[in-house]
Amino acid sequence: MFFKKIHKRIKIVLLIIIIIFILIIGKVFYIQVIDYKKLNKYASSLWNRNLPIEANRGKIYDRNGVVLADNLTTTSLVLIPNQIKNKEETAKKLSEILKSDYKDMLKHVNKKTSIERVHPEGRRLSYEIADKISNLKLNGVYLVKESKRYYPFDTYLSHTLGFVGIDNQGLSGLELMYNDYLTGSYGAIKYTSDAKGNKLQLSESYEKPQDGVNITLTINNDIQTVLERELDNVVSKYSPNQALGIVMNPKNGEILAMASRPNFKPSNYQDYSIEQINRNLPIWMTYEPGSTFKIITLSAALEENLVDLNKDEYTDTGSIKVENARLKCWKHGGHGHQTFLEVVENSCNPGFVVLGQRLGKDKLFKYLDKFGFGKKTGIDLNGEGSGIIFNLNKVGPVELATTAFGQGVSVTPIQQITAVSAAINGGTLYKPYIVKSLNEPETNTVIKENKPTVVRKVISSSTSNKVRNALESVVSNGTGRPAYIKDYRVGGKTGTAQKVKDGVYMVGNYIVSFIGFLPADDPEVVVYVAIDNAKGVTQYGGTVAAPVAKTILQGCIDALNIEKRQGGMDKEYNYYDKKSYVVPNVVGMDVYEANKLLKNFKVEYTNTGKKVKHQSPSSGEYLEEGSVVRLLLDG
Repeated sequence: MFFKKIHKRIKIVLLIIIIIFILIIGKVFYIQVIDYKKLNKYASSLWNRNLPIEANRGKIYDRNGVVLADNLTTTSLVLIPNQIKNKEETAKKLSEILKSDYKDMLKHVNKKTSIERVHPEGRRLSYEIADKISNLKLNGVYLVKESKRYYPFDTYLSHTLGFVGIDNQGLSGLELMYNDYLTGSYGAIKYTSDAKGNKLQLSESYEKPQDGVNITLTINNDIQTVLERELDNVVSKYSPNQALGIVMNPKNGEILAMASRPNFKPSNYQDYSIEQINRNLPIWMTYEPGSTFKIITLSAALEENLVDLNKDEYTDTGSIKVENARLKCWKHGGHGHQTFLEVVENSCNPGFVVLGQRLGKDKLFKYLDKFGFGKKTGIDLNGEGSGIIFNLNKVGPVELATTAFGQGVSVTPIQQITAVSAAINGGTLYKPYIVKSLNEPETNTVIKENKPTVVRKVISSSTSNKVRNALESVVSNGTGRPAYIKDYRVGGKTGTAQKVKDGVYMVGNYIVSFIGFLPADDPEVVVYVAIDNAKGVTQYGGTVAAPVAKTILQGCIDALNIEKRQGGMDKEYNYYDKKSYVVPNVVGMDVYEANKLLKNFKVEYTNTGKKVKHQSPSSGEYLEEGSVVRLLLDG
């Protein structure tokens, strides 16, 4: 009996030993197989250290490869507190060089962490400061590579490009929208340390950072430069509240240039208000468009065969009565008896009221919807506005009449230029876009490419042709004459819109605009300029905005190599218009002969000789009378 009990106990002990052994084997299996990666990571963290190396942010290019957003290599301060032997001395020396608070630096060097980044005073250091820190040769003090965003053209395209924060993260514009693509992944210098964090004498390994994806825009930097310059001139000359411009390819919706004033410096964004840096006026600003909106009314009336511009006539007495409202023409006393082509040339409000009445509210507002008003265009930028169009149920005779000539509705500049592009390009509405492609960072090969997007057909090609002809006539014979360019067939429309404050139209405070395109028979480029409250000048779109648009169009001619066109309309000059003359060839002539031939221009000389060695501009160019011709003499 006694031996049986002993035998039973032995069995129990053996069973317990077996169970314990199985548990040990299971635990070992769990550690070695199932939980291996996690535990290995914990173990590695005890002896492995990584000094981070920041990747370059993806570059942003214009369509021709000009860099619009680049990177500068800088350094930043990183500490490994366990390696710092004299913490007080280290904190003192670093705070002196960085001109920072000693107590704050002492907190950094005493931090209970494997790696401490000194932020923000130790970030993106100048070469001079980095050299001073490096020369100290302090234990546990490291300088690591960081990338700093750099905008070569300073304020150019600032609202569109946006800006980045101190950690190189996109905070606005394209920098924000495409941040996931532009941001690369960190690399590191890896080394082994003991439990106290002291670096062991083992080989280091280098993990290369992965740069961000590059972006190519539809922007043409040559045209952007002209637009930026002209807006600066507008600010200098007229001191407006705001000014903006957009240049588009009407055949596909590509944005070739975009800018506004006021603007800002992306590298110093902290110096500006939230409103200044976030309001990209060409896509955000909403206002009554004025007479540029008449292009849409004209297109609808022509498409519905409700007007023959050459045969139908209208007599403008200076106003038209609609219910209890009297709607006035901009010209006191009116334009008298006109064809409807002259109604368009003269931008006659009562005449367009008649076109609106012929269309009726259902048809007119159907076309407003087809042309994209009242909703976002979908351009690939953040912050786009929608504009405001009357609810059809609330449109009475007066609302119909004012809408027909661009009053009482609210639109954005991008809606305007997109809709007018459809009216002149053969009748196709395109979705505007500014990002042309995403590109691999090392070879810049295309990863993803944006293609033109057709939204819908809005009018027929024959109607579009009639619209182009009418708008070319506006520039040759009507209110758009200041935008005329000899031999290049310019079409366009002026706009002068009153501003509303507290529900009342302001006196003497207008947004003047001009939308122009060339060549009128086959448009390659369309320009929209709007200037808010120009000072010291009579505020008309023709006198203020059209000359600005003309200069931008001339810049487009050079940038896009647009050739001269035959068959255009000759400009009908008024007594106050400056005429244009062909510059004669005076090279080789004596000064007296040259002066006689250049009597329509202002002549400036370089040197003091008797014969002309060189002239600028060259012969054959058209210049307005009084323009400067420079002569280099042989002295």
